[in-house]
Amino acid sequence: MANYKPDLSCQSKFIPIDFSQQIVPGTFEYALAHIIDNHLDLSGFEQWYQNDNGGAAAYSPSVMLKIILFGYSRGFITSRR
Repeated sequence: MANYKPDLSCQSKFIPIDFSQQIVPGTFEYALAHIIDNHLDLSGFEQWYQNDNGGAAAYSPSVMLKIILFGYSRGFITSRR
């Protein structure tokens, strides 16, 4: 079973901002999060994460996909910026 870091996007951390309240319905960010969370089957990634017995927890594939696709939509094609 995969060992993922918890998705804390609906929880306040360090500053009192809740990510789910910051994205406005009708925006690209909202549509992206909604499609990834509700319409994509990302269970195929589960077989690649066999880190439940040791090692650091991985980020959830849905969180990583949101970050990558949002970055691409803003013109970031590399993570070294």
